[in-house]
Amino acid sequence: MIIDIHGHVSSPAELYAYRSILTAGRGAHGRAGIKLKTEAVLRAAERHVGLLDRVGTDVQFISPRPFQLMHAESPAKIVDWWTRATNDAVAAQVEAFPERFRGVAALPQAVGTEPEAWLDELERAVLELGFIGVLINPDPAEGQELGIPRVGHEWWYPLFAKLEELGVPALIHAAGCRSDRENYSEHMITEASRTAISLANSRVFEHFPNLSLIVSHGGGSVPYQVGRWRAARYLEYTQVEAYDNKDGEAPPEIESFDDSLRRLYFDSLVHDRKALALLVQTVGADRVMLGTEVPGSGSPIDPLTGNQYDDLTRSIQSYDWLDEADRALILEGTARRLYTRLPRSGR
Repeated sequence: MIIDIHGHVSSPAELYAYRSILTAGRGAHGRAGIKLKTEAVLRAAERHVGLLDRVGTDVQFISPRPFQLMHAESPAKIVDWWTRATNDAVAAQVEAFPERFRGVAALPQAVGTEPEAWLDELERAVLELGFIGVLINPDPAEGQELGIPRVGHEWWYPLFAKLEELGVPALIHAAGCRSDRENYSEHMITEASRTAISLANSRVFEHFPNLSLIVSHGGGSVPYQVGRWRAARYLEYTQVEAYDNKDGEAPPEIESFDDSLRRLYFDSLVHDRKALALLVQTVGADRVMLGTEVPGSGSPIDPLTGNQYDDLTRSIQSYDWLDEADRALILEGTARRLYTRLPRSGR
């Protein structure tokens, strides 16, 4: 079986019309809500299922579309209402195609709120809707400099504690972007890079040893720039200790950056065969899971190969240096191990 851990909901236009109503009225007209008709959900997701068939994916984990999450909007109540509506839309698509999809929840990460405020919706999604994972936006301010701590900071610990309690993994994925410096796609890769480095240099996994965090889009630039972070770890902890040590004793042993990085997991969503190979070789096959976003930004045809950019299963199956056991981990095994709420057998 082939499991894709990174996909997003395909919903009818009525869902996004509801978003427009919320942002236009800023909650003045109340929550109202929306109930998507089953026929509309089926029509919206039919093409999605066809694309999964084309690339050979059996089951995909779907979440709300990140760039639509509007975490930087105000007041916070409309972010909460919208998050609940989009999670309900994901649940509707899972219900319409129960053999093909599993739900991953968004959180109401409105600017000005703290992680404790997000936990009710997390519990609802997992315990009532049956979702198996959660999406975390590492920058709810959407590119604005508003002082929100990076993901390795203790500010995030209440969320991590609840994730560990519920036994659900989190896919870390940036949402919208309001910065003049970069567009949405650029911001997404920037935040993936910042998050991987922040977590690797943090004490998060000392406090939450059973927490499973997955950095989307292959960890951004980290695999490509890993030598810089190896050197930074050496300079920060080793050379300074040796310089200050007057007795000439060996510096204390420290964890290498590579070992710290391997406390994280990564999806395969880099849209390039060589880049994906570098990721697997850098962090290990047991730390990478198939994630494609099909249908998404990589669905156009690559003129060099004649295949979709996000047909990453084809790349994984083509690596002659990857043995069958490691290939199976990337395509199914590690996802089954981390997502403990996924049925143990079948779909």
